[in-house]
Amino acid sequence: MLSIKRNKLFVLPKSFRLLFGGILSFNVIWWLLAVVFNNKALPNPIDVYSILPRALSQGMFDHSMASLRRIFIGVFIALALGMVGGILTGLNKKANKLLNPLLYLSYPVPKLALLPVVMIFFGIGETTKVVMIVLIIVFQLIISIRDAIRNIDKENYYVLSTLGASKMQQIWHVVLPGILPETLSALRVTVGIATSVLFVTETFGTNKGLGFFIVDAWMRIDYMTMYAGIVMLSIIGSLLFMLLDVADAVFCKWSRLRSGN
Repeated sequence: MLSIKRNKLFVLPKSFRLLFGGILSFNVIWWLLAVVFNNKALPNPIDVYSILPRALSQGMFDHSMASLRRIFIGVFIALALGMVGGILTGLNKKANKLLNPLLYLSYPVPKLALLPVVMIFFGIGETTKVVMIVLIIVFQLIISIRDAIRNIDKENYYVLSTLGASKMQQIWHVVLPGILPETLSALRVTVGIATSVLFVTETFGTNKGLGFFIVDAWMRIDYMTMYAGIVMLSIIGSLLFMLLDVADAVFCKWSRLRSGN
């Protein structure tokens, strides 16, 4: 039975199959709506996909790379802050009592409402776009990591303590592996949020990024190019989601064996 379960770890993740099924269903619905409405504002998906190579060669690739760079920087900073904040509040009761009110106050606040404030402090350049991504996802990561630490079996700490492990060794061998599945799950959600936020921030004070590219095409009433940009933004989000799924399949095999999936 154990060998069968091990073999399952190398099967295409279920989320991949669901994602591919969702993409297929979405495109079928899109095609049907395009046929029914027969309107230039809703082009056929086949026509949109056919112009993707030309759009990429005419500048969309540079816009995509600019957006992807901002997402990576923002998510990396938010993850670093989330790990520090989550571990601190998860392991230290005094820190949790001090920061817990701040977390619950700031978490439900719509962060996009802070965009004018962030623009006043950091201007309308690259920094504002990265800061907005960090602000929107860091609190969710802190709460997810803190709660994951609380769910770790205390016996895991006791075993290392009896072997003379230091606090840092307990964090490295118990806490980090224990929170990895929940952290990756939180990242799946936050990457989608980061992509959405980036679209809004890229409509201000920049001439690079898919947000600018899409709005510029819309203002020029170039609907085919506009949809090509939307599709490209969706592709980036899907690829990042699948990358996190691969990381989960590679680094969290023990979690799958324990859950029996």
